[in-house]
Amino acid sequence: MSEIKKIIGENLTDLRKRKRLTQAELATKLNYSDKAISKWEHGDAIPSIENLIEICKFYGISLDQLVSENRKDIKPKDEAKQNKINKIIITLLSFFTIWTIATIFYVFFNIALGQNEWLFFVYAVPVSIIVLIVFNGIWGKAKYTYFLVTILIWTIISAIYLTILIKVKLNMWQLFLIGIPATVITILSSRIKR
Repeated sequence: MSEIKKIIGENLTDLRKRKRLTQAELATKLNYSDKAISKWEHGDAIPSIENLIEICKFYGISLDQLVSENRKDIKPKDEAKQNKINKIIITLLSFFTIWTIATIFYVFFNIALGQNEWLFFVYAVPVSIIVLIVFNGIWGKAKYTYFLVTILIWTIISAIYLTILIKVKLNMWQLFLIGIPATVITILSSRIKR
């Protein structure tokens, strides 16, 4: 019994600190005394079931998470939501950085050299897909990686084709034939069980 008191106490302390609350502030929000909060956090007492449910609602977690020993897995809803928002913002910042760089190169080549190098935007597409693959590998679900790799294959082939067509004036449509087996390999490899 003392083990569960200790686990609950440590989790309550950790959750309160993540919210940047003092024991007195938390006590006010939950309508309890700061002494009760202190006893719970030190493992001297366990909140009643009703209190535990109320605490879980306050932090946006399940009762199972509150009594779990692995505190790193406990993420209150607002923290998890903010993490998701942060991931989206980081991904968008990366995208806009890629497209800003492409625009800078386009403007430089257009103004300084008098060349209309719109191919910078064509190459920005596969670079953007690579960023998506990296972030999906870090934060996302692996099932989307194969889809993104397929898009990457076709955008790289398209970029190379357009470069050869514009710069060398050769219509090498046969390059697209490379995409067929590459796509089949990607699809088949996605079916391998991990």
